[in-house]
Amino acid sequence: MLFSHSLLRSGVQVSRSSIRRTLATAPAKDTINIVEVGPRDGLQNEKGVIPNDVKVELINRLARAGAQIIETGSFVSPKWVPQMAGTAEVISKMERLPGVRYPVLVPNQRGLDNLFALLDETKFTPPVTDEISIFTAATDAFTRANLNMTISESLQRLEPVARAALDQGLRVRGYVSVVIACPYTGLVDFGRVREVTKALRDMGCYEVSLGDTVGQGTPNQVAEMLEEVKKDVPVELLAFHDTYGTAVANVITAISHGIRTIDSSVGGLGGCPYSPGATGNVATEDVLYALKDSGYKIAGTKNGTIDLDEMVEIGWWISEKLGRESVSRAGRAIRARRLREERERDAKAKL
Repeated sequence: MLFSHSLLRSGVQVSRSSIRRTLATAPAKDTINIVEVGPRDGLQNEKGVIPNDVKVELINRLARAGAQIIETGSFVSPKWVPQMAGTAEVISKMERLPGVRYPVLVPNQRGLDNLFALLDETKFTPPVTDEISIFTAATDAFTRANLNMTISESLQRLEPVARAALDQGLRVRGYVSVVIACPYTGLVDFGRVREVTKALRDMGCYEVSLGDTVGQGTPNQVAEMLEEVKKDVPVELLAFHDTYGTAVANVITAISHGIRTIDSSVGGLGGCPYSPGATGNVATEDVLYALKDSGYKIAGTKNGTIDLDEMVEIGWWISEKLGRESVSRAGRAIRARRLREERERDAKAKL
């Protein structure tokens, strides 16, 4: 995404100066929360087998780098998402650092029952998790492809899941997929996004993440969608989740419209198995870089924030484990600079 002086996202350029102008009125006390979705959304679509120990180490590294909300896995059927088969083992083995939340995705009552069984079995203090995420979408075509049911049916199934989780003292977060465009039906009715978001809020979700799942949204579309949703749901209860496309520009637009929580994935990992053509999530490194000197503070546990340099290293580490390079443009640029500086130091040492 970026490089020395600009942010590039699929041919769209956003200059650092324009970002500063866009966010110039932001009070210094404004804080942006990052939900790191790499261990779950980032890995769920990988084709090869990823050892559970690698997943555990990824989560631990992210927490040590300052990430304070890390989505660690999903209690979904391994038949449908094989990479999430080891979630119970992963969250049982991972470190649980003070001040860090470790939510898991729970698609249905069976998934919640499996989580409850694990909580009863482990009885760790703190517990392996105290938060779940539930999800639906803004088009029937997408929920049929993903869940084999309509939006209305998915909401009916999620309501008792949310209620049971809340009754057990768990926090519940909601996801709405394809809030801009659907791979099956095209441009989405933003009024429908508003209705689904309100339904999740009424179930007790403390926050609802609005996802541009296929990465086709533009900043103007994001702005229009958010203004529609805000008619029924307070902006402080909303989050934004974007994939490639114009993701960084869309994140900046979302922030300018009052959004204070951004979902992102280290190294730009990701891709939805039910969204043909969808690529990775917006890279956490790219969001961190874009918001430098913006007037906003990134919430985190590493000296009060998230360490960009450490996130770059984590992005390269996990990408190499997956047999490829990091797709974070900020990460690539920062790493290239480091390698160049190392070569220059080595050359001087030989003189």
